[in-house]
Amino acid sequence: MSMNADLGKPRELTGLQKRRALHQPELPPCLQGKAIRVEFGDSTTTIDPTCANMVAQEFPNTFGQPLVHFLKPNKMDAQANYEHPPIRVGVVFSGRQSPGGHNVIWGVYDAMKTQNLQSVLLGFIGGTEGLFANQTLEITDDALSAYRNQGGFDFLGRTVDQIHTTEQVNAAMSTCCDLDLDGLVIIGGVTSNSDAAQLAETFANHNCKTKVVGVPVSLNGDLKNQFVETTVGFDTVCKVNSQLISNVCLDAISAGKYYHFVRVMGWKASHVALECALQSQPNMVILGEEVAFSKLTLKEIISKICDGVQARAAQEKYHGVLLISEGLIESIPEMFALIQEINILHSNKVPENNIPSQLSPWATALYNYLPPFIRREIDTEQLLAHLVEAEMNKRMKEGKYIGRKFSSVCHFFGYQARGSLPSNFDCDYAYVLGHICMHILAAGLNGYMAFATNMKEPTNKWRCAAVPLTAMMSVKRHSRSPGAVPTGKPVIHPSPVDLQGKAYALLREKASSFLLDDFYRTPGGIQFDGSGADVKPITLTVEDQDYLGDIKLLQDYLEKVRNIVKPGCSREILKAAISSMSSVKDVLKVMSAPFYAELPLFNLN
Repeated sequence: MSMNADLGKPRELTGLQKRRALHQPELPPCLQGKAIRVEFGDSTTTIDPTCANMVAQEFPNTFGQPLVHFLKPNKMDAQANYEHPPIRVGVVFSGRQSPGGHNVIWGVYDAMKTQNLQSVLLGFIGGTEGLFANQTLEITDDALSAYRNQGGFDFLGRTVDQIHTTEQVNAAMSTCCDLDLDGLVIIGGVTSNSDAAQLAETFANHNCKTKVVGVPVSLNGDLKNQFVETTVGFDTVCKVNSQLISNVCLDAISAGKYYHFVRVMGWKASHVALECALQSQPNMVILGEEVAFSKLTLKEIISKICDGVQARAAQEKYHGVLLISEGLIESIPEMFALIQEINILHSNKVPENNIPSQLSPWATALYNYLPPFIRREIDTEQLLAHLVEAEMNKRMKEGKYIGRKFSSVCHFFGYQARGSLPSNFDCDYAYVLGHICMHILAAGLNGYMAFATNMKEPTNKWRCAAVPLTAMMSVKRHSRSPGAVPTGKPVIHPSPVDLQGKAYALLREKASSFLLDDFYRTPGGIQFDGSGADVKPITLTVEDQDYLGDIKLLQDYLEKVRNIVKPGCSREILKAAISSMSSVKDVLKVMSAPFYAELPLFNLN
């Protein structure tokens, strides 16, 4: 692979980019200064306890490691003279470009230089391909100056987003050994961090000294669980898309004659669609998780949309905006099955013209139902718009609909937001995670992810920690029946929208108002200063998330119980404690039982 000569080079910034570069991210108190207190917590299990044995077998060296907290130093720590040896670290962009990714590198760099000026940070040019080919750029203040708080991944670039094969893993290990790296920071989403876990395990198994750390950077926001409240880039992408959607909303109400079908990114999960809906308030929103949970057919979805169009027409409103997620099409059972059949035929190199004749009878019927322009490449928004128009025309002919002829305009907002200048939140979040990465490596930890909780609060109240990547893994079940056996390899799965969460409840609460009342909301562009500069994602602020805070609260309660039932307490107190603990244990045992669903499907409590 040849190195892109433009990557990592100094560049001239526009006035706006210079203004963005001036932002100095804030660090929580626990990460300020040289003296950082590292506290090892309890050993971890997996998100799905029934998969723990399978994960342990696959990752014997890195499974069950403790949760690690980074805390503000006490007086004794602060007064100690810390001498940190220099370290050598590599960093690679592995996932799709997400606003704020450059600040992870900046955070790692600043943290390293704070500890020891002789430490070296190397960036791999061209993503994972650069890692395999040992193509590096030494990161310096001068090199970083044009990329601080900037969008895109153009400082180092990216290529393929995988480290899967034995050849790739061996090439990565060879590079790390040749460069004598103490650590490797992998910046990416679900797949990249699953690869990071496998790489960490392999390095440990081969006594490679390089420690691997993952960073949750994904515009889709689907790397989300009890540890990770949101991903770097999600806030910016949703702000940019919400501005575009609100522009479309105002255009729709101004013309009064078009329905706009807007598709946003999010193939496996609809987090972007949910956040953008709450920010811009379009008339209708269809999430893939809703469709999968209700097992809605394509015709049922079309019927529901047409009912909404008809309800608006009754108020003499012949315009509207419909928001859908990118992965909606695969959430429709019959469409998913059709796509699977077509993919199998493609993999068997069946010519395009012969595919219809080799489909199963039911798949052929559905294929013929689709408009010809959709069969080659299914654009969900165009498919829905076409079928809704056909159904509205049909209702008009049958006298069931009286009003203007239905007209539509389609949009896909995907790539427009990926290179945007990051929001204050993403600038700060990425920079903080970069610092955490360095402290993970300084503590000699392997196979961990940097994360922070309590992020709905100001930065000075964030809690910073490291969690083993294996703690976020599960194995899919392909049956809902009791006793279903998990099959496949342990990985970190995309997390779907929680249909029992507060954010989704807020959407459903407002759905009727969104449909009939044009209360379109205009969040505007990303602000660097002013009242809107530090606004965080709605889906982050409405949820009650602070996993580390909850763990600390539990530990405080356990300590209080331990103090009350010390030897010498009365038998009555002891018996009451035993009875209470027994009840708590029984409840937790029931809650920990498998719920026989394909994981992850929905985070049902």
